[in-house]
Amino acid sequence: MTNHHKSGFTLVEVILALALTTLLLGLLSSGVFIVAGDWNRNADVLDESLDEALAVLQIERALHGAFPHSYTNTETLSRQLFFSGESDYLGWVSTVSPQRTPGLTAWELFNVEDEGVYLTLVPAFSDDPSLRLQEAKPMLIFPDYQIEFSYLYEELGENRLWSEEWEAEELLSLPLAVYVRLEPYDEDEEVLEVLARVRNNLHRSIQANTAGQRAL
Repeated sequence: MTNHHKSGFTLVEVILALALTTLLLGLLSSGVFIVAGDWNRNADVLDESLDEALAVLQIERALHGAFPHSYTNTETLSRQLFFSGESDYLGWVSTVSPQRTPGLTAWELFNVEDEGVYLTLVPAFSDDPSLRLQEAKPMLIFPDYQIEFSYLYEELGENRLWSEEWEAEELLSLPLAVYVRLEPYDEDEEVLEVLARVRNNLHRSIQANTAGQRAL
Protein backbone atom coordinates (compact mmCIF):
# COMPACT_ATOMS: atom_id res chain seq x y z
CA MET A 1 0.00 0.00 0.00
CA THR A 2 1.54 3.31 -1.10
CA ASN A 3 1.22 6.49 0.97
CA HIS A 4 1.14 9.79 -1.00
CA HIS A 5 2.51 12.76 0.93
CA LYS A 6 0.47 15.86 0.05
CA SER A 7 2.60 19.02 0.28
CA GLY A 8 1.05 22.51 0.65
CA PHE A 9 1.57 26.00 2.03
CA THR A 10 1.27 26.56 5.71
CA LEU A 11 -0.76 29.41 7.09
CA VAL A 12 2.40 31.29 8.00
CA GLU A 13 3.72 31.01 4.44
CA VAL A 14 0.45 32.27 2.99
CA ILE A 15 0.44 35.26 5.35
CA LEU A 16 4.06 36.09 4.45
CA ALA A 17 3.30 35.83 0.73
CA LEU A 18 0.32 38.15 1.08
CA ALA A 19 2.37 40.62 3.10
CA LEU A 20 5.17 40.67 0.52
CA THR A 21 2.67 41.07 -2.32
CA THR A 22 1.00 43.98 -0.51
CA LEU A 23 4.39 45.60 0.10
CA LEU A 24 5.41 45.26 -3.56
CA LEU A 25 2.09 46.64 -4.78
CA GLY A 26 2.43 49.56 -2.39
CA LEU A 27 5.95 50.35 -3.64
CA LEU A 28 4.82 50.01 -7.25
CA SER A 29 1.80 52.28 -6.79
CA SER A 30 3.96 54.88 -5.02
CA GLY A 31 6.43 54.82 -7.90
CA VAL A 32 3.65 55.17 -10.46
CA PHE A 33 2.16 58.07 -8.48
CA ILE A 34 5.53 59.87 -8.35
CA VAL A 35 6.14 59.35 -12.08
CA ALA A 36 2.61 60.51 -12.91
CA GLY A 37 3.05 63.60 -10.75
CA ASP A 38 6.36 64.45 -12.45
CA TRP A 39 4.75 63.87 -15.85
CA ASN A 40 1.85 66.19 -15.03
CA ARG A 41 4.18 68.90 -13.78
CA ASN A 42 6.38 68.60 -16.86
CA ALA A 43 3.30 68.54 -19.08
CA ASP A 44 2.04 71.78 -17.46
CA VAL A 45 5.41 73.45 -18.09
CA LEU A 46 5.39 72.15 -21.66
CA ASP A 47 1.84 73.44 -22.21
CA GLU A 48 2.84 76.89 -20.93
CA SER A 49 5.90 76.91 -23.19
CA LEU A 50 3.80 75.88 -26.18
CA ASP A 51 1.21 78.55 -25.39
CA GLU A 52 3.92 81.22 -25.23
CA ALA A 53 5.57 79.97 -28.43
CA LEU A 54 2.25 79.96 -30.28
CA ALA A 55 1.40 83.45 -29.04
CA VAL A 56 4.82 84.76 -30.14
CA LEU A 57 4.34 83.11 -33.54
CA GLN A 58 0.90 84.69 -33.95
CA ILE A 59 2.28 88.14 -33.08
CA GLU A 60 5.14 87.70 -35.54
CA ARG A 61 2.76 86.68 -38.32
CA ALA A 62 0.42 89.57 -37.52
CA LEU A 63 3.28 92.08 -37.70
CA HIS A 64 4.49 90.61 -41.00
CA GLY A 65 0.95 91.13 -42.23
CA ALA A 66 0.69 94.72 -40.96
CA PHE A 67 -1.40 96.73 -43.39
CA PRO A 68 -1.43 100.52 -44.05
CA HIS A 69 -5.11 100.79 -43.13
CA SER A 70 -6.48 104.19 -44.12
CA TYR A 71 -9.54 106.01 -42.81
CA THR A 72 -11.04 109.49 -43.00
CA ASN A 73 -10.47 111.80 -40.06
CA THR A 74 -13.95 113.12 -39.24
CA GLU A 75 -12.55 116.45 -38.00
CA THR A 76 -10.10 117.30 -40.78
CA LEU A 77 -11.69 115.09 -43.49
CA SER A 78 -8.15 114.01 -44.45
CA ARG A 79 -7.02 110.44 -45.08
CA GLN A 80 -4.88 108.96 -42.32
CA LEU A 81 -3.19 105.66 -41.53
CA PHE A 82 -3.72 103.60 -38.40
CA PHE A 83 -0.55 102.44 -36.67
CA SER A 84 0.11 103.74 -33.18
CA GLY A 85 3.40 102.65 -31.66
CA GLU A 86 5.01 103.57 -28.35
CA SER A 87 7.73 101.91 -26.28
CA ASP A 88 5.17 99.83 -24.34
CA TYR A 89 2.09 99.96 -26.59
CA LEU A 90 1.31 99.02 -30.18
CA GLY A 91 -1.91 99.17 -32.14
CA TRP A 92 -2.03 98.16 -35.80
CA VAL A 93 -4.17 96.58 -38.50
CA SER A 94 -3.14 93.25 -39.98
CA THR A 95 -4.24 90.92 -42.73
CA VAL A 96 -3.70 88.07 -40.22
CA SER A 97 -6.43 86.97 -37.84
CA PRO A 98 -5.90 84.23 -35.20
CA GLN A 99 -9.53 83.19 -35.67
CA ARG A 100 -8.93 82.98 -39.44
CA THR A 101 -11.85 85.28 -40.06
CA PRO A 102 -12.01 87.08 -43.40
CA GLY A 103 -11.10 90.74 -43.62
CA LEU A 104 -8.66 92.90 -41.70
CA THR A 105 -8.14 92.68 -37.94
CA ALA A 106 -7.04 95.44 -35.55
CA TRP A 107 -4.49 94.28 -32.97
CA GLU A 108 -3.46 95.97 -29.73
CA LEU A 109 -0.65 94.94 -27.36
CA PHE A 110 0.08 96.74 -24.10
CA ASN A 111 1.48 96.40 -20.59
CA VAL A 112 -0.38 96.35 -17.30
CA GLU A 113 2.04 96.75 -14.42
CA ASP A 114 2.36 93.73 -12.09
CA GLU A 115 0.00 91.73 -14.32
CA GLY A 116 1.49 91.17 -17.74
CA VAL A 117 0.91 91.78 -21.44
CA TYR A 118 -2.61 92.06 -22.81
CA LEU A 119 -3.93 91.58 -26.35
CA THR A 120 -7.07 93.09 -27.86
CA LEU A 121 -8.56 92.05 -31.21
CA VAL A 122 -11.42 93.67 -33.14
CA PRO A 123 -12.51 93.73 -36.79
CA ALA A 124 -11.05 96.55 -38.86
CA PHE A 125 -13.62 98.21 -41.09
CA SER A 126 -13.20 101.34 -43.18
CA ASP A 127 -13.08 103.64 -40.14
CA ASP A 128 -10.68 104.29 -37.26
CA PRO A 129 -10.65 101.08 -35.10
CA SER A 130 -9.43 102.91 -31.98
CA LEU A 131 -12.87 103.21 -30.38
CA ARG A 132 -13.67 99.50 -30.88
CA LEU A 133 -10.31 98.58 -29.37
CA GLN A 134 -11.09 100.69 -26.30
CA GLU A 135 -14.50 99.05 -25.86
CA ALA A 136 -13.32 95.46 -26.43
CA LYS A 137 -12.22 93.19 -23.59
CA PRO A 138 -8.46 92.51 -23.64
CA MET A 139 -6.93 89.07 -23.02
CA LEU A 140 -3.94 88.41 -20.76
CA ILE A 141 -1.58 86.42 -22.99
CA PHE A 142 1.77 86.83 -21.22
CA PRO A 143 1.30 86.84 -17.44
CA ASP A 144 4.22 88.31 -15.47
CA TYR A 145 5.89 89.73 -18.59
CA GLN A 146 6.49 93.27 -19.79
CA ILE A 147 6.70 94.24 -23.44
CA GLU A 148 8.88 96.74 -25.28
CA PHE A 149 8.72 97.89 -28.91
CA SER A 150 11.17 99.52 -31.34
CA TYR A 151 10.45 100.70 -34.88
CA LEU A 152 12.84 100.70 -37.84
CA TYR A 153 12.87 103.56 -40.33
CA GLU A 154 15.17 104.88 -43.04
CA GLU A 155 16.58 108.38 -43.31
CA LEU A 156 17.10 110.14 -46.62
CA GLY A 157 20.78 109.19 -46.45
CA GLU A 158 19.66 105.54 -46.43
CA ASN A 159 20.73 105.13 -42.81
CA ARG A 160 18.39 102.81 -40.95
CA LEU A 161 17.64 103.71 -37.35
CA TRP A 162 15.40 102.46 -34.54
CA SER A 163 12.84 104.65 -32.81
CA GLU A 164 10.84 104.10 -29.61
CA GLU A 165 7.63 105.48 -31.12
CA TRP A 166 5.77 105.54 -34.42
CA GLU A 167 2.61 107.50 -35.17
CA ALA A 168 1.31 106.73 -38.66
CA GLU A 169 -1.25 109.56 -38.41
CA GLU A 170 1.67 111.99 -38.59
CA LEU A 171 4.20 110.00 -40.64
CA LEU A 172 1.64 108.58 -43.12
CA SER A 173 3.53 105.30 -43.41
CA LEU A 174 4.36 102.23 -41.36
CA PRO A 175 7.86 101.38 -40.09
CA LEU A 176 10.08 99.06 -42.07
CA ALA A 177 10.20 96.56 -39.20
CA VAL A 178 9.11 96.12 -35.60
CA TYR A 179 11.21 94.66 -32.80
CA VAL A 180 9.32 93.18 -29.83
CA ARG A 181 10.98 92.21 -26.56
CA LEU A 182 9.03 90.30 -23.91
CA GLU A 183 10.93 90.36 -20.65
CA PRO A 184 9.72 88.25 -17.69
CA TYR A 185 9.56 89.55 -14.14
CA ASP A 186 11.15 86.27 -13.05
CA GLU A 187 14.84 86.31 -13.97
CA ASP A 188 14.84 82.52 -14.35
CA GLU A 189 12.34 82.72 -17.21
CA GLU A 190 13.42 83.18 -20.82
CA VAL A 191 13.26 86.50 -22.67
CA LEU A 192 11.05 86.28 -25.77
CA GLU A 193 11.85 88.30 -28.89
CA VAL A 194 10.24 89.03 -32.25
CA LEU A 195 11.79 90.85 -35.21
CA ALA A 196 9.21 91.26 -37.94
CA ARG A 197 9.64 93.01 -41.26
CA VAL A 198 6.61 95.02 -42.34
CA ARG A 199 6.09 94.12 -45.98
CA ASN A 200 3.37 96.70 -46.80
CA ASN A 201 4.57 99.84 -45.07
CA LEU A 202 3.46 102.34 -47.73
CA HIS A 203 -0.05 103.22 -48.87
CA ARG A 204 -0.70 103.29 -52.60
CA SER A 205 -2.20 106.77 -52.68
CA ILE A 206 -1.08 108.45 -49.42
CA GLN A 207 2.36 110.05 -49.62
CA ALA A 208 4.68 109.22 -46.71
CA ASN A 209 5.84 112.12 -44.56
CA THR A 210 9.62 111.69 -44.86
CA ALA A 211 10.24 114.99 -43.06
CA GLY A 212 8.43 113.64 -40.05
CA GLN A 213 10.47 110.45 -40.16
CA ARG A 214 13.72 112.42 -40.10
CA ALA A 215 12.49 114.23 -37.00
CA LEU A 216 12.04 110.99 -35.00
